[in-house]
Amino acid sequence: MVWILGITVLTLFLVGFLFVNYSPQFGGKHSPEDVKRYEATPNYLDGKFENLVPTAMDMPPQKMLSTLVDFIKGVPNSRPDFDIPVHRVDSLEIVEWQDSTKLVWFGHSAFLLTLEGKTILLDPMFGDVPAPHPWLGNKRYSSELPIEIEKLPAIDAILISHDHYDHLDYGSIQKLKDKTKAFYVPLGVGVHFIEWGIPKEKIVEFDWWDELNVDDIQLAFTPARHFSGRGLGDRFTTLWGSWVINGSQDTLYFSGDSGYGPHFTEIGNKYGPFDFAMMECGQYNENWSEIHMMPEETAQAAIDLKAKMMMPIHWGAFTLSLHSWTDPVERVSIAASNLNMPLLIPQIGEQIVMDSTIVVSNSNWWKK
Repeated sequence: MVWILGITVLTLFLVGFLFVNYSPQFGGKHSPEDVKRYEATPNYLDGKFENLVPTAMDMPPQKMLSTLVDFIKGVPNSRPDFDIPVHRVDSLEIVEWQDSTKLVWFGHSAFLLTLEGKTILLDPMFGDVPAPHPWLGNKRYSSELPIEIEKLPAIDAILISHDHYDHLDYGSIQKLKDKTKAFYVPLGVGVHFIEWGIPKEKIVEFDWWDELNVDDIQLAFTPARHFSGRGLGDRFTTLWGSWVINGSQDTLYFSGDSGYGPHFTEIGNKYGPFDFAMMECGQYNENWSEIHMMPEETAQAAIDLKAKMMMPIHWGAFTLSLHSWTDPVERVSIAASNLNMPLLIPQIGEQIVMDSTIVVSNSNWWKK
C-alpha cells in the first residue's frame, strides 16, 4: 500500500510538472532581451510590472483558507438554471456592417466591433472554460456563441487587455490566428503569441499611454489597476490595461479588468468624453476589491471617464467569484440610476448600433 501510494503521488507530481512546464496554454517565456525592453518603462521595477497606486494582493492564510472553503461550498444562484438567450449572428451580416459602428457582446468581456470599415475583436475568449485545462474551471453558461469562430470573417485586429485565461484563450487564438491581420497586446504579452506560432511582425506591444493610428482609427492603451499571470510564479511579468478606441465619429472605452482608482479620471480628462464605455462589473469580492470593482464603483468610474453611456461587462458567461450570477447587473442598475448614468444591458449576440439613439431590448433577459 505504501508503494502504491508513493507511486500515485509521484505520478501526479510528474504529470503536474509536465503540464505546467510544457502545456502551450501557459504561453511563452521572457528572454533577457525582453526583460531589458520592459526595464525601459517606469511601470516595471525589480522584474515586475506595477500598478499606478499601491494595490494589496496578498491574503492572510486564515482568510485564504476560509475563502477556499467558500468556493467549495458555493453560493446560491451562482449560475443560470435556464438557457440564457443568445442571438445568432451571420458572417454575411458582419461584412455588411462595415459602414457603421456596431458591437456584439459574446458574454464576459469578449466583443466583436466593426468601426471605420475594420472588424475588431476585444478579448476574444470563446472557449468553454477559462482555465488552462477543462478540469480546472467552470463551464460557460450558454451552450452556444453568437457565431462560431470558424464562421467569422477576416479579422483586422485583435485587442487584448491582459493575459488571464478569461481574457486570453489559447484555443481561441489558435482558431483565429490565420484569419487575423494584427494583434495589439500589452507589453510582455507578445511572448505568448510568438510561442503560439504567430509571426512577430503581426504583434504590436503597448505600454500605458502608447498610441497608434491604424488608418482612421486611433488606439491608445491606458492604465488599469489589476495584475497578470498564466502560470506558477509569473504574476506581474506582463502588463495589463484598458483600451481607448477612437473612430471619426465614435469614441469607445474598453476597461479590461480593474479595481477602482484615479486612472479613470485621468483617462477621461485625456481622451473623453466617451460615446460608449464597456466597464468591468463582475467577479468582485471584498477580499480582492482593489483589483475588481464593486458595481457601485463601476458606475462611478463611468462618470469619471465622462462616458455618455456605459455597459457592464465581465459577467454573464462564467462564475469566477462568490456572488450570484445576476448580482452585478442588479447592483449596477441601481447605482447607474442613482448617478444618472445611461446604462445598456444587451442580450448576448444582440447588435449594438452606435448612433444617436442606441436601442436594444433591455428586456431583463437575465430573469427566468
